[in-house]
Amino acid sequence: MSAEQTTVGEILAATVPMARTLNLEFLETTAERAVVRLPDQADYHNHVGGPHAGAMFTLAESASGAIVLAAFGDQLSRAVPLAVKAEIGYKKLAKGVVTATATLGRPVAEVVAELDAGKRPEFPVAIEIRRADGAVTGEMTVLWTLRPNA
Repeated sequence: MSAEQTTVGEILAATVPMARTLNLEFLETTAERAVVRLPDQADYHNHVGGPHAGAMFTLAESASGAIVLAAFGDQLSRAVPLAVKAEIGYKKLAKGVVTATATLGRPVAEVVAELDAGKRPEFPVAIEIRRADGAVTGEMTVLWTLRPNA
């Protein structure tokens, strides 16, 4: 497979050991939306039989990274994307397969314009974690930056 045909999900699965460890499935990775699924795996269950909070955090953070790479991958020669901070809220008991859906909180062009102006832009990524029945089990926000290369 050529570099042009390699998907963001394949890149992340190949380069991020935690994504491989948890067997994350990158279902959609575009600049508008990233959808990542965590299979139901007993090895990663908590004391109530659902996915461990750490696994759900990794799922959501991975979805945020996927959308950042999809949206700003063309900027990697001049800036490094870095997570600045993250906040997660666990809303309902998660059981079975859970899916994280990430969306950018700012327009790509606006962020790139700040980078063009010599700034270090920051932008939020919002993520919802859902059970198979559609119930939201968690919400996360990751604040990202594009750190210009020296």
